[in-house]
Amino acid sequence: MKKFVYSFGEGTADGDGKMKDVLGGKGAGLAEMSRAKLPVPPGFTISTEVCNIYFQNNNAVPAEINEEALQALGTLEQRMGQKLGDPANPLLVSVRSGAKFSMPGMMDTILNLGLNDETVKALEAKSQNPRFAYDCYRRFIQMYGNVVLEVPKHDFDEVFDGQKKKAKAKLDTALTAEDLKQVIEGYKKLVQKKTGKPFPQDAMQQLQGARDAVFGSWFNDRAKHYRKMNQIPEDLGTAVNVQAMVFGNMGETSATGVGFTRNPATGEKAFYGEFLENAQGEDVVAGIRTPHPISELETWNPAVYNQLREITTMLEKHYRDIQDFEFTIQDGKLYMLQTRNGKRTGPAAVRIAVDMVGEKLITKEEAILRVDPQQLDQLLHPVLDPASKKTLTRLAIGLPASPGASVGTVVFTANDAVVASQKAPVILVRKETVPDDIHGMEVAKGILTSRGGMTSHAAVVCRGMGTPCVAGAEAITVSEAKKEVSVTVGGKTVTLREGDWISLDGSTGEVFAGKANTLDADPTSGILATFMAWSDEFRGNFGVRANADIPRDAKAARKFGAEGIGLCRTEHMFFAEGRIEHMQAMILARDEKTRRKALQKLLPMQRADFAGLFKAMDGFPVVIRTLDPPLHEFLPKREDLMVDIAVLPYADIKKKRQLVETYKKFGAEVKNLKTVLPDLLKRVEELHEFNPMLGHRGCRLGITYPEITEMQARAVFEAAVQVAKKGVKVIPEVMIPLIGGVKELENQANIVRQIAEEVLAKAGMKDLKYLVGTMIEIPRAALTADSVATVAEFFSFGTNDLTQTAMGLSRDDYTKFQKDYQDRKIFANDPFAVLDQEGVGQLVKMAVEKGRKANPKLEIGICGEHGGEPNSVQFCYRVGMNYVSCSPYRVPIARLAAAQAAISGDKSEAMRTA
Repeated sequence: MKKFVYSFGEGTADGDGKMKDVLGGKGAGLAEMSRAKLPVPPGFTISTEVCNIYFQNNNAVPAEINEEALQALGTLEQRMGQKLGDPANPLLVSVRSGAKFSMPGMMDTILNLGLNDETVKALEAKSQNPRFAYDCYRRFIQMYGNVVLEVPKHDFDEVFDGQKKKAKAKLDTALTAEDLKQVIEGYKKLVQKKTGKPFPQDAMQQLQGARDAVFGSWFNDRAKHYRKMNQIPEDLGTAVNVQAMVFGNMGETSATGVGFTRNPATGEKAFYGEFLENAQGEDVVAGIRTPHPISELETWNPAVYNQLREITTMLEKHYRDIQDFEFTIQDGKLYMLQTRNGKRTGPAAVRIAVDMVGEKLITKEEAILRVDPQQLDQLLHPVLDPASKKTLTRLAIGLPASPGASVGTVVFTANDAVVASQKAPVILVRKETVPDDIHGMEVAKGILTSRGGMTSHAAVVCRGMGTPCVAGAEAITVSEAKKEVSVTVGGKTVTLREGDWISLDGSTGEVFAGKANTLDADPTSGILATFMAWSDEFRGNFGVRANADIPRDAKAARKFGAEGIGLCRTEHMFFAEGRIEHMQAMILARDEKTRRKALQKLLPMQRADFAGLFKAMDGFPVVIRTLDPPLHEFLPKREDLMVDIAVLPYADIKKKRQLVETYKKFGAEVKNLKTVLPDLLKRVEELHEFNPMLGHRGCRLGITYPEITEMQARAVFEAAVQVAKKGVKVIPEVMIPLIGGVKELENQANIVRQIAEEVLAKAGMKDLKYLVGTMIEIPRAALTADSVATVAEFFSFGTNDLTQTAMGLSRDDYTKFQKDYQDRKIFANDPFAVLDQEGVGQLVKMAVEKGRKANPKLEIGICGEHGGEPNSVQFCYRVGMNYVSCSPYRVPIARLAAAQAAISGDKSEAMRTA
């Protein structure tokens, strides 16, 4: 017969860890401590599987499992010499949740269960402490009433605070037993009023209600949100732990506390925690009273302190990890209520892993596997000082699109950002950003948008630049016309205007009014450097490159350990002042000669850009993508032009001068506005597309206008020659975007190779190695990868567009129904944040296999946003890619994810080295 209920000591948390699946982390820890004969109050655990059965069985536990639980309760009663509900000698228990993975505070707990109007008298008589007995009863009614009967906690607080006021008591502990009896009567009246029924007096009914409430809390809003944040599967379920009560609120020789064997914020090897005398567990975490540092326990009760240190030190050595423990001291005797592997910050995770290797508790391999790659974000960006955050008003929580902290004054346009940034740091606040904003984004310390998702323009560009960004903060209203941003906080409207200070936390998505302090981290020295060096040892020849468009970003990428540039987006270079006008002149040209003339002016600028990248990478490859976006993105918006033309006949001289300022790069003057604007609109209309994402862009532009590809190729190889002559090793790799098959690639590759041979021959550098390859971002390119590989020397998967084209999903519009899809579990994850391995991943895998079969020397990587997401990186490793490329600030994350994939075992190494 299958077992569903385990008395403490029947299961363990060690070995292959399967008991955590059955008993949850808390239950497994209690079982292990019980087996080790530590002072643990006895009890039993109802397994996590019963949680799923409960929901499948219409929120009811089957009779046979109920019977098994009753048998375990009988065993507990025998061990304690007490009986649940016995008016003479009652057993009191706690009922707690406990999932496989720690979810602190997310689910429900009930203490002192078994008390009623009769058993409280027995507790009073046995303890000879009336205040203690009635304090336990009022706590039980409040917890049970809130958790099981769903009476709002603040209603109980009103009753309790009313009695404190009546008794003129400043502290809870100042209330007498008679005061607490009044509280209890008030609580019972409240329950009757809110539920229509008296507070349950039957102890078995109480136990069943508490058990079901704990199971039910698995799907409360905070638990669901926590699981979503931490990618914890919903089908794991929670266990229910029923444990004999011990009391920290019995008097001045009793206490309760929580602690860690090391500092969970910094990783320092120091005993860390808090305790409260004459209290129960919730008092420590609720902030009702100020706890004492755990170090003061040594003075309060030296014997108990030493025993606690001895036990927790032993537990850390046993589990070989930082332990999060709970304890109660009842009348001078120590009891352990919990031990589990402790939650920790990113800096603490790295320090603890490195220190434990030094202490010979774990191996280097185990240290690498101990750190969640996403935690490294906390070490790679400035962070808002937690103390500073507490003093500011939180305005909203958006999407944590690009991590780090940023503090600055509010601006609403890219041009204003450039001007204002000369005087103070600025935060660019927009409804959404567009490519035209790049110059403002470059100088901004952070970006805040009210629209867009994790892969919106703002998010992608900010991650590439290492600029903190909060996107999709829908609670805020941005008025770029009024130059103000407003939001309702606590029923009041808060408005920030241009020049006001604002603080962003790109790691959490929080937005604060005011000027917060920031804390910097150094990713290139100390413990993190040691840890990353170990990661590199294990990931072997699997490379990590960075997406970088300018030398500044390339230098940052090298600082973070990038081994080359996997994507340089040349179009971003054209938006800068002094360049955009030449790009626009090229677009407006009506013949090839005029286009070439404009391109000739861009050539030295592109050449200088590429030279800067080659110098920064010094011996590492640089993948340069030829022009990708449609040409209309470089021109004014069609709708804006139409409006300006419509108002022109009614414009006064001030308005006309404003229009001249806007369109002066197109030759506008006051006297010719009536001809310049319509001509410009005509060209914009010609370039207008109904679906530009699938329109005239990428290789299609190069095929229509080969002179664009020629200019860019010339700039690449002239820069390579220039830098190589200075003794710097250069490895150019030219990438053709958006091909659907081999014919398109042949057309563009021939142009690139022809220009390369011409430039290198002229410079006497024919031996300079270079590659010409393509971006795989169209399903047809993946399906025909074998023929494409006969021309391409490398593939780089552009998984942003490949996800869009494979799934028929617009990344900009998906955000409108993203929550519906994730709530209904249609998508387990945002497919633009975590690679869809079942669908898009199969195209990737197929293209890798087909490409390598046709060309065994084919270099393969990924340059989409997925290149810095740990699960996606590990998938890329498994399918046999040579490298991933991501934003500079995510390079260490990718390095660690690749090392973890290598340690976990992989069969694609032969493919990579073929």
